[in-house]
Amino acid sequence: MSDPFESLGIHAIVNGYGPVTRFGGGIMAPEVSEAMRAATSHSVDIPELQAAASKVIAEATGAEAGIVTSGASAAILVGTAACLTGMDPGRMNRLPDTRGFPNEIIVVRSQRNSYDHAMRAAGAILVEVGLADRYTGAGVRDAEPWEIRDAITERTAAVYYLARPESLPPLRQVAAVAHEAGLPVIVDAAAELPPLANLKRFIAEGADLVAFSGGKAIGGPQGAGLLCGRRNLVGAALLQQLDLDYAVDEWEPPAGLVDRRNLAGMPRHGIGRSCKVGKEEIVGVLTALRLFTREGDKGRHDRLKAAGDALLAGLAGLRGIAASIIADPDGTGMPMVELVLDRKGLSVARLMSELRGGKPRIEIIPWKPEAGRLLVNLSCLRSDDPAVIAGRLKEIVA
Repeated sequence: MSDPFESLGIHAIVNGYGPVTRFGGGIMAPEVSEAMRAATSHSVDIPELQAAASKVIAEATGAEAGIVTSGASAAILVGTAACLTGMDPGRMNRLPDTRGFPNEIIVVRSQRNSYDHAMRAAGAILVEVGLADRYTGAGVRDAEPWEIRDAITERTAAVYYLARPESLPPLRQVAAVAHEAGLPVIVDAAAELPPLANLKRFIAEGADLVAFSGGKAIGGPQGAGLLCGRRNLVGAALLQQLDLDYAVDEWEPPAGLVDRRNLAGMPRHGIGRSCKVGKEEIVGVLTALRLFTREGDKGRHDRLKAAGDALLAGLAGLRGIAASIIADPDGTGMPMVELVLDRKGLSVARLMSELRGGKPRIEIIPWKPEAGRLLVNLSCLRSDDPAVIAGRLKEIVA
């Protein structure tokens, strides 16, 4: 098959950085591509498809329900919208104008990040708590559960939690405080796979909504995400994403996700309407989710380790760059290849420039540039890519 990018005057890259959005995500398995191709040949009722997807996502995550979104950021946006509005169509119609009803979301200050813009886009006002002394070096403490409790008022709509290994307080404690006040907890777990156990972990620890990327480790289309959690919140999120251009008397909301009796009326197009997801993405990410759970952590580890071994074999005998496999540099339990520069005059910046300037362009991670250390993420490499990277590194050193 011809390269679809050549006709546009650009070239595909060798991606040793990982399935990040700016590099177009990862490489989908043939089964995923074929499922998406097959989906293009049919029309389907999207609410009905999302209701079917909910069953698949619920089984994989242990949640009551789930939907496919246009990425993890979109999942955070519509999940936040659900926490702000519930099943109130009037509130749905007014977003992002949240005057007159609870609109504050509490977030631990050390967990603020660029992606929480999605909550603000929905109309939420973020209320920060805690001082991250352990990050600034001024001390050892971070936020504590009582500080979250102390920030809760009649204006509070939810609590946000960034699911990172270093995040404090622990999610169970945050959820206990939130639920004591009758508030939901939104968990951003976009990049927290693998391990496979994390698919169910956050729901088990008390999260009410969890957002995952569908295009990173899961291996689905880059423009897909998953939102799972409590059925009423997932249903409210879906309503604010769907095309609702129906005559009122013919509208049937997605079975199993939305009970029309809980709605005072039919809402208009919601704040998530611009985050629509197509049948191809829904089918693709569900196929990828099944493959991800079937492969498991060991199967994924062994597959990536084989790619790492191939890269090391290609670099055997090379002077100037020491290469080794690191078991778990990013906390996922998956191996990567570390490159350590030990040749005078060869800096991380120069090496990156040389890799990007060659053909094909190669991207790897400048892990600890001050120490001359880089990483090769193996998850997006095709079978021939380790040899390509090794050959290019040899050329640069020579």
